[in-house]
Amino acid sequence: MKLSKRAQWLLGGITGLVLVFIYLPLIVVAINSFNPSKTFSWPPTGFTTSWWGKALTNEGVVKALSTSVKAGLGATVIALILGTCAAFAVARYQFFGKETISLLVVLPIALPGIVTGIALNSAFRTLLEPFGVGFGLFTVVVGHATFCIVVLYNNVLARLRRMGTSLEEASSDLGASIFQTFRYVTFPMIRSALVAGALLAFALSFDEIVVTTFTSGASVQTLPQWIFNNLFRPNQAPIVNVVATMLIIGFMVPVWLSQKLSEGVSSGGRF
Repeated sequence: MKLSKRAQWLLGGITGLVLVFIYLPLIVVAINSFNPSKTFSWPPTGFTTSWWGKALTNEGVVKALSTSVKAGLGATVIALILGTCAAFAVARYQFFGKETISLLVVLPIALPGIVTGIALNSAFRTLLEPFGVGFGLFTVVVGHATFCIVVLYNNVLARLRRMGTSLEEASSDLGASIFQTFRYVTFPMIRSALVAGALLAFALSFDEIVVTTFTSGASVQTLPQWIFNNLFRPNQAPIVNVVATMLIIGFMVPVWLSQKLSEGVSSGGRF
């Protein structure tokens, strides 16, 4: 379809406005991280990098970052195992209630975070506290895994349905065992879907704050919680800006990596 010059200019202008709407607040935060002022002020009164050094040595930031990374990795591992198994069950086998199970697996990511958080809080108090298991990193990991599973499930299920079963059947006909077929045929074909799903699951877990608030207790604080709790505290605004800027830069890496993986798969390359 060929667009007229007027339509091209109109679409280009709309695209530019959308990009400005998305990225202008992020640019403002990044610029303010070099602002010597101790409050949220605009325009900046000068330029300094002292807040970056203070943020990197801030005990609360380092501890919260470590907690977020541990929670994200734990939730991602659980999601990889359970999400992949559920996707194989739905894609490769016929059984009663298959569509219902598929709906139940996807449902947690569609529910409001506060509903999931309240439900998990109630479940943990009822089921875990009688056994002496209190709120902490373990409950945060379990809580995050409930919606991270959906990402892996959807990615792997879509890939399995697209690749079909002909290559796996050919492998079996040639004498390969189930494990050999999975190792040499199935796994290489779904590997990029697993990596992309794991990156997205980790990002979702790292960014989550609502479910975390209901499942973390008083002893655990993730980085999003630290940012929220210190956002309007005196003299903490510059450090919050620095932490937010570091997160913006840090999350460019998985986005770039997932894009390169997609390009490699679409061009026939191997990962």
